[in-house]
Amino acid sequence: MAETWRATEKAHRREKYLAAAGHLFAERGYRAVSIEDLGAAVGVSGPALYRHFASKEAMLVELLMDSSERLMAGFEATVAQGADDLATLTNLIEFHVDFAMSERDVIRIQDRELAQLPAEANHRVREIQRRYLQGWQQIVARLRPELSPADLEIKMHAAFGVLNSTPYTARLDPATDVRRVLAETALVTLLGTVPAR
Repeated sequence: MAETWRATEKAHRREKYLAAAGHLFAERGYRAVSIEDLGAAVGVSGPALYRHFASKEAMLVELLMDSSERLMAGFEATVAQGADDLATLTNLIEFHVDFAMSERDVIRIQDRELAQLPAEANHRVREIQRRYLQGWQQIVARLRPELSPADLEIKMHAAFGVLNSTPYTARLDPATDVRRVLAETALVTLLGTVPAR
């Protein structure tokens, strides 16, 4: 029982440290954050973090790998529900908006710091992201068979630009229904219209 408690506490500490690192990397940029800054953000000495992570780089790798894997798992779970393509696309958009709204720091880091990853981790993250994008693209291609491959690719990147704009919506009036606006804009971008419900 004590071992389970210790393992749980260690896992919570790791999550806390990663969340703090994600916030600092998003706010200041990966290169501008020192291990001492990371320690100060969570109330420990910088070197104490080395008991949990091999390096600052290891924290960045874990943040980006974890987020990419969670997005891919969410995609697979949504597709596994077996809904028709339109419902699946709508559900995927809602899933991605929820992720992006709750993980604004990670979205900023993915956008700006991917190049900081070591080559092997960079390749793995990009491969997961490519599979995620291609999965969406196959669904949209079935819904919009008239689109050329180039037009489809442009629409996909434009839609993800919209969905991943959440770091820039944080300062909006809280009464603004950001989720609805993002979801509708992504649907219009991909389908040319918001389907009637």
